[in-house]
Amino acid sequence: MQPPDELMVEEFLPSVRLLVARELRRQGFSQSRIASVLGVTQASVSLYLSSSPGKAYSSMGALHISKEEADRYAALLADDAKRSAAYAVETLGSIWLSILGRGLACDAHRRSYPSLENCDVCMRAYGNHSDKGGDALSEVAQAVKAIESSAAFVRVMPEVSVNLACVSGDSGLPEDVVAIPGRIVKVRDSAKATRQPEFGASGHMANMLLLVRTRRKDYRAAINLRYDSRMAAALKKLGLKTLEIEDHSESEARDSTVDALARRLAEVRAAFDAVADHGGRGIEPNVYLFGKSATEVVDSALKLATAYSAH
Repeated sequence: MQPPDELMVEEFLPSVRLLVARELRRQGFSQSRIASVLGVTQASVSLYLSSSPGKAYSSMGALHISKEEADRYAALLADDAKRSAAYAVETLGSIWLSILGRGLACDAHRRSYPSLENCDVCMRAYGNHSDKGGDALSEVAQAVKAIESSAAFVRVMPEVSVNLACVSGDSGLPEDVVAIPGRIVKVRDSAKATRQPEFGASGHMANMLLLVRTRRKDYRAAINLRYDSRMAAALKKLGLKTLEIEDHSESEARDSTVDALARRLAEVRAAFDAVADHGGRGIEPNVYLFGKSATEVVDSALKLATAYSAH
């Protein structure tokens, strides 16, 4: 028997520990504190810090994980490890199962064990859970952690707070869209999700996303941010195509933003990455970003936060 756990222990985990140790050091942690946070010896931490990160990136690359994705994992895990060991273990397990489910470890596993040439056990066991909704839940949970670890994100949060939505599979039903109950709110100088993601947690975000999916089926996720002249400049700087929707007023009976978007989509056929809602009486201006995954829209949101802060 040749399970993929060997890859986790021998390749992935040492690489992750090295990158997390370096991230914590960058944040000003001492070697002894890093050892305590990671649950390893100080000698191990010293070895991590004296080693080039190139070997870690190479090991990650063998698992089809890019440098950018590896750095994102390290930042998330560093933040989680500072909170609690259990939280970090949960996140690490979620990341590894995602890697297995996406088939990223298959090539490396098969190189070690050629007899597994036709094996697809991990992808069947951990991937394509759209029928159970596990994919959307885990996507949103991981993407939220990236938001919570960003110092710049709070600068692009609107007064109505933020929500992140992701549809499960190819469903067109609002109840099959995952979002954050109570939204993502400002807590002092950082963003914090009030609860874990759930299905049907935001009718507004679900309806915005599902409406856009009538035009772009590949868009599975959406997030809302502050919209003003600085955000408009940031969107332009990043080359994001924006669809503008007209001023509209709050309505007790209907979601006027969804109605305004429906009217706009009937008028134009041009491609877009974001919808800029100028708001109106009782409605704060917001911009809605859309993408193929929760991770993708959060990556765009974080880039916008950096560009917004630079103005």
